[in-house]
Amino acid sequence: MKFATKNNTTWKKKEIKKPEKTQEEEEEEMKLVWSPETASKAYIDTVRSCELSQESSVAELVSAMAAGWNAKLIVETWSEGGVIKTSIGLAVASRHTGGRHVCIVPDEQSRFEYVTAMEQAGMAPEVVVGEPEEAMGGLTGIDFLVVDCRRNDFARILTVAKLGHRGGVLVCKNASSRSASNFGWRSVLDGGSRLVRTVFLPVGKGLDIAHVATSGENSGSKKGKSRWIKHIDRESGEVNVIRR
Repeated sequence: MKFATKNNTTWKKKEIKKPEKTQEEEEEEMKLVWSPETASKAYIDTVRSCELSQESSVAELVSAMAAGWNAKLIVETWSEGGVIKTSIGLAVASRHTGGRHVCIVPDEQSRFEYVTAMEQAGMAPEVVVGEPEEAMGGLTGIDFLVVDCRRNDFARILTVAKLGHRGGVLVCKNASSRSASNFGWRSVLDGGSRLVRTVFLPVGKGLDIAHVATSGENSGSKKGKSRWIKHIDRESGEVNVIRR
């Protein structure tokens, strides 16, 4: 870029080039990164919003997880008669991450009940009505997904979920009352995803959580550093072999 002076001499403004990203920085952008500060803020705000007791509950835990992982697209399932506090927690998390919170419901009655309860809590929810395949059709790049194991189609919802390039966190609430006794995380993951880790937490009626990586995540990592880990599901006894 040239600039003119009073004596008509010209000089060029030196353009500063941004340094190229290192391989480590590129890999960091391709995976979920934990932020304890954001998680803590979402946790506290959820406790205040739901007027929860000091005992740990599902609502503030999933809120802290969604916010801590900086989830930009948070999706949950809900049906008529369900607990609304978890939904409030996810809405709080989306405010802290600047993301989008979407709830999938099976019918109009569920939509009405959900929207009414959320608006009373000061939330403006985004709701999609329909079957899993149809409802998930426009939701691409999911970072954080919460499903209710009391729904018969919870495994189908996990199967059709389209995760983002950073991978995602999948949460099954009410896992102790899981309708599909033969459920296993590997059964709901496609060929482009892999399990990073899973954990079962005795919170509420059980939380079964999986951190999933996509095929592109960590693709630039150096070879020879991966290892195999065996994980045994305490509920089903299923043995999962996970590569890390």
